[in-house]
Amino acid sequence: MLAEDGRVLDVACGRGTTALLLADAYGVRVDGVDYAPANTALAQRTARAAGLADRTVFRTGDAEHLPYPDGTFDAVVCECARCTFPDKAQAATEFARVLKPGGRVGITDVTATPGRLPPELTGLGARIACIADARPLSEYTEILITAELRTTHTERHDAAMLRMIDQIEARLKLLRMTAPAKLTAAGVNLDAAPGVLNAARAAVADGTLGYALLIAEKPR
Repeated sequence: MLAEDGRVLDVACGRGTTALLLADAYGVRVDGVDYAPANTALAQRTARAAGLADRTVFRTGDAEHLPYPDGTFDAVVCECARCTFPDKAQAATEFARVLKPGGRVGITDVTATPGRLPPELTGLGARIACIADARPLSEYTEILITAELRTTHTERHDAAMLRMIDQIEARLKLLRMTAPAKLTAAGVNLDAAPGVLNAARAAVADGTLGYALLIAEKPR
């Protein structure tokens, strides 16, 4: 567990949910960085409302060019986002650069076996849903090794992927009943959605698609 004076970086922090949880539960200082200015602005407002503005700060930035000096953080976390980075190796190199020696990286992400995904899971919609450019767990580990980060622990959590699919299906059903025009405007093909979700469930069942946790360490 981190000491209360530890400093954590949440990469692709979104609206700051994990960063705020870490700051509140462990009393550490957490920096969140996200590519979308709307996300970081909302996260900062939420931090102020929660009384956590003194332990959290959010800024807009690119995971492949993190806006922090070398050796700044005791830990880096990245949840369900690394598979969306165009240059995954560069992002891993940045994780390592901003870590202190002995610091750790915690990553959760979608995993997939290239070449085995059905056509329904390889288009633009799948890319937005963090599927189309996901990689096998072994490849994520190799990318970390190249960045001189030693993987110390991995866990499969494929059931979490099924829960995510169920949540997406439930939200689509709700929006179909309450705001179908918004889905159409966003480019969601309501007729194709059931087939995509069923293909995703089948891919999880045969091991093509999944979800995993990786923990790695920067040498001292």
